[in-house]
Amino acid sequence: MFQSAVFGCTSGSFGSAFSSGPTLDSFGSTFSSGPTSGSSSGPSLFSTFSYSSSPSRSNTTPANKKPSTDTEEDLIKRISFLSGFMVAFKEQIHTDIKLRPNNGPSISAHKSLLAARSEIFKNILSSDNYKASPSDAETLTLPELNIEELKALLEFLYTGDLPEDKFKEHVFTLYVAADKYEIRYLQDACERYMLNSLNASNALDILEFSDSHLNKNMKQTTLNFIVQNMKSIVSSQKYEDFASNNPCLCVEVTRAFVDASGVSRPRPQNQI
Repeated sequence: MFQSAVFGCTSGSFGSAFSSGPTLDSFGSTFSSGPTSGSSSGPSLFSTFSYSSSPSRSNTTPANKKPSTDTEEDLIKRISFLSGFMVAFKEQIHTDIKLRPNNGPSISAHKSLLAARSEIFKNILSSDNYKASPSDAETLTLPELNIEELKALLEFLYTGDLPEDKFKEHVFTLYVAADKYEIRYLQDACERYMLNSLNASNALDILEFSDSHLNKNMKQTTLNFIVQNMKSIVSSQKYEDFASNNPCLCVEVTRAFVDASGVSRPRPQNQI
């Protein structure tokens, strides 16, 4: 688009646009052939570039103006173009580092992509300690991930997304890894998946997880959901197990329920 818009030619005529266009001499004659200081006729440099208030020119829409929204075909082409990263990963094209999980074999990847996706990975790969170990310079261990979790992490880093079944299976682990390696986009995606999939069977798990990882937004949203579905959640066996392990969170759940019900809390007896 840039090529055709600026040079007014297709790729086939790219060379001719330069060879057949005005030369430096012709540009010079354009500016030198104007009227001299004593001349009263002929166009001047200022009149050549004078402002035109003609409405027909100002209201004309360029023929090559980009539509305000992409068409479905445009999106398909963009996805196809960006999927080249995943192809390079799957076919192991020019990989230059191995990532080792806490079990199973190492997986080959690309240093440049890891560095682009994570500031932590970038710092690790640029550190003197990493460069000073030539025998192990091509391997990076991620001890918090097993082989399947590492595969899911790499798939997200290369494509920016994951199938729903992989999110469901690895969402907690991926959130922790995203937090550790400062991959904010993955962290946000995991949080969004957890909140969108909130139900009576997983709400307590997400509440406990959000509390332990200091995610106030996710914790408050989950608390609100539990309050709205208090009867089905509190009457379950899972809540009894949760209460014995998380007494402080149970107090928070109770307080949130009381606040939502509009019941005033009794003051301590030592207060008048």
